Amino acid sequence: MVAADLPAVVALLTDDVLGAGRETADPAPYERAFAAVDADPAHLLVVADDGGTVAGTLQLSFLPGLSRGGALRAQVEGVRVAAAARGRGLGEAMLRWCAAEARRRGAALLQLTTDVRRPDARRFYERLGFEASHVGMKLPL
Repeated sequence: MVAADLPAVVALLTDDVLGAGRETADPAPYERAFAAVDADPAHLLVVADDGGTVAGTLQLSFLPGLSRGGALRAQVEGVRVAAAARGRGLGEAMLRWCAAEARRRGAALLQLTTDVRRPDARRFYERLGFEASHVGMKLPL
């Protein structure tokens, strides 16, 4: 992803039942976040290009930790595929790329969370081999 992709990525984040209520029209926070994430090699902002159009996006982050014998974890966040591109295997290709990149970097685990209000997303992730193994909890700050 490059900075020029940012408006299209924000549009993908907003074009979502949940995202419509939590994203903002102000580009400044996205520009700050992009700069911070882009500057850190432990985080990758990824777009799927479909003939010059951003058709999908996600963030892949690598988290070192002490648990699991000091294992490196790969965390997937913000997965979105444009409505017009759904059903063509793009989301699956993006997640398979994440798994391959995580293996290449030596991660022991690829993890993600999905909102309980997205049953279709859960079925999609389960079809790709992800297992619902934990209960995610959040504390708004």
